Order: sequence, then C-alpha cells, then structure tokens
Amino acid sequence: MSRVIVVTSGKGGVGKTTSSAAIGMGLAMAGHPTVIIDFDIGLRNLDLVMGCERRVVYDFVNVINGEATLNQALIKDKRCDNLYILPASQTRDKDALDKNGVAEILEQLKTRFEFVLCDSPAGIEHGAMMALYFADEAIVTTNPEISSVRDSDRILGMLQSRSLRAEQALEPVKEHLLVCRYNPSRVDSGEMLSLADVEEILAIPVLGVIPESPAVLKASNSGNPVILDDESDAGQAYQDTVARLLGEERPLRFTEEKKGWFKKLFGG
Repeated sequence: MSRVIVVTSGKGGVGKTTSSAAIGMGLAMAGHPTVIIDFDIGLRNLDLVMGCERRVVYDFVNVINGEATLNQALIKDKRCDNLYILPASQTRDKDALDKNGVAEILEQLKTRFEFVLCDSPAGIEHGAMMALYFADEAIVTTNPEISSVRDSDRILGMLQSRSLRAEQALEPVKEHLLVCRYNPSRVDSGEMLSLADVEEILAIPVLGVIPESPAVLKASNSGNPVILDDESDAGQAYQDTVARLLGEERPLRFTEEKKGWFKKLFGG
C-alpha cells in the first residue's frame, strides 16, 4: 500500500527540501520505489538539491493542465533506479495547483510508487495546504528555536482540521517530528531549545534529530542528498530517520555534546 507523506513546516528555511531529498533517497536505496513532488510552485529548489535541474522539461503544473503526461514530467534519479522527481514550475503562481488535478496525479503515482513524498512550501498558503491536504502522514520539520516550533504547532492544527482525513472523519494524519540543525553545545549554553523542550511543546513522536553540520550545505550545493555522505553526522542521522520511518527502532544519536579527551579527563 502506498504512503503519501508530506514534509512540512510553518517557518521557511528549516530544512524541508534537504530532508525530502535525503529521506526520499534513503527510502529508494532501501529498495522502495519512491517519488518526490516539489509543491513549491514559483520557487522550485528540489531539482537543485537533487542535481537534476538541467533535466527539467515539463513540470507538475504542465501535467495538471494537460500540457504533458506524468511520464513525460517525471525525472529518474541518476544514482538510484527506484527514485523519481516531479519538479515544480518556476513560472506559475501557486494557485495553479488545482485540488482535483493534484488528486488525480497522486492517484496515478500511488499505483507506481510505495512512497509519495510531498515537499511542501512553508506556511499555510495555498501550495502548502494543497501539499498537506492529501497526506496520510506528515513529517513536521522544525529547528530548535521558539519561532520555528510555534509555527510548527500551527501546522499541526492544520493537519488535524484541514486535511482530507479530517474532513472525512478518517484515521488522523500520522505525525512525525523531525528536528533539524540541532547543536547540543548551543543547547547547553541556552541558545537553543533542547529536544525535550521541543517534544513538550509539540507532543508528537520524534522521527529524527539532524545535527547542525557543514555537510548539509556542501551536499545541497553539489546536488547530492546528504544521506549519501556516510562520513557525516547529518548523513548518518538521516539514515537513522529513514530506518525509523520503515519501522526499525534505533536510538537517537547526536543529541549530546561530544567531549574531547581533555574534557573527559577533567569532567568539563
């Protein structure tokens, strides 16, 4: 059975597209046919993060408008046969997303893919609401700062009241928490909220904690999802996140400050 998962947040710049790319790649590499849809009409960043921007000929809106078939618009990832991208349009308005058109495309994708990841724009405008409306599950992405967490709480309210599942009184959208750019030393100094603080405010199960890492920016600039970087903490954290999404139990890593031998020796 196909799972439609929206990667969402209230605040922009928290790591949604990076997470969509990493999680999508991880699922595909684990043997699960996966497609990632870019719902950020007018901006379009997923193709850059995935390194396929030069392959975009047709996009999501072209398919909705009948200007191209879904098969023409889907871009196969060059690194993994199980992964496809459906890019957003850079020249259309977000209102170009029609609810009936989106529903029809999702139904077609569900016959081909085990996982349909919807990379949502930030906030609660039309494109974001369209991305979360049809979701079976939601990965609510936040940074450990109060404004980001507060805006994520707003998104949880939307998932519980404005989704198709809420309208039809079906089983609620399954919610997962993904905390990005976590820095234990800044938590200890009081500059960031702790994981416990974020959990207390949002009260949804933690899917993953992604540490603050220069590997994320390096991966995005090179068009390679950071999950492919086995040496980085961020890459390993995304691998753990994918494993949990697939039902595996793994301990949370990278939530405590690493102490060097000097600190260990003197208890600093």
